[in-house]
Parts: sequence; C-alpha cells; structure tokens
Amino acid sequence: MPERPTIFVLNGPNLDQLGTREPEIYGHRTLEELEQLCRAEGETLAVDIAFRQDNAEHRIVNDIHQAARSAAGLVINPAAFTHYSYSIVDALRACKCPIVEVHLTNLQARSEGWRSVSLVSPIVNGVISGLGFEGYVAAIRWIANGLGRDPARE
Repeated sequence: MPERPTIFVLNGPNLDQLGTREPEIYGHRTLEELEQLCRAEGETLAVDIAFRQDNAEHRIVNDIHQAARSAAGLVINPAAFTHYSYSIVDALRACKCPIVEVHLTNLQARSEGWRSVSLVSPIVNGVISGLGFEGYVAAIRWIANGLGRDPARE
C-alpha cells in the first residue's frame, strides 16, 4: 500500500493553553480538540497529519526543517512568533511545499497594533485569520486538494 502524504500542522507558543487562556478571545475549545479535528479532516482527505505544538522557537524551526524534507504541505500558527521570529521566517523560506499561515483570531481586528504585523505572511501561499478552528480545516483541505495536481494541465 502506498504511503499517504503528510501535512504538518505546527502551533506556536501558548496554544497549549487553549480552553483556559483568555477564553473570551480564543474560546473554550482545547488544543487536543483542535488536533482531533485536524486528524479527522486528514482521514477524510486520505492524508496523514503530523500535529505539533511547542513553546520553544528552536524546536518549531526544527519541525519546519523536518517538514521541508518530507511534508506534502505545512499549516502553521506561529502565534506570537508571527510578529518577530526571523528564524522561523528563514526556515519557512527553505520549505518548498505549500504553506498556509493560520490564526484563530482576526489579527487585523485585535486591539494590540503589533498583532497586525506578520513577518510570515509575505512568504507563505495563503493566510487564514479569524476563522477559529475552521481555519485549520480549510488550510488542510486546500493543501490536500492540491496534491496530485498537474499544474501543466491547468
């Protein structure tokens, strides 16, 4: 049986606190629920999901390096690293698979002005911001639907 493609879903700092951290902003659902939702979508689309969260920048960079070697695509919510992590940006630049940046909240609508600036957005294929958990599903679906396409025939 052929190996299924893998989509990496990477989550940055403090997302392990979903459900308890500022529920008025991020809601009451947990990271574990998000992982279950992503894995269920992967099953529906016949792709494997490598779901990870870390609070350490260097480990996220290592995950991006791994994705660059083996992933069919990458969904990333860099969280606070979105706004200042040049090491994550550099790692993403080296990743040639499709990349979608996802944020649970609408960064442009947040009251803190610094949250509206993303270093990541200019180098990824797409950005989904403000759709909550459904943004992850949409990103996974977009990547999976592009697998196996022949751009020369489009």
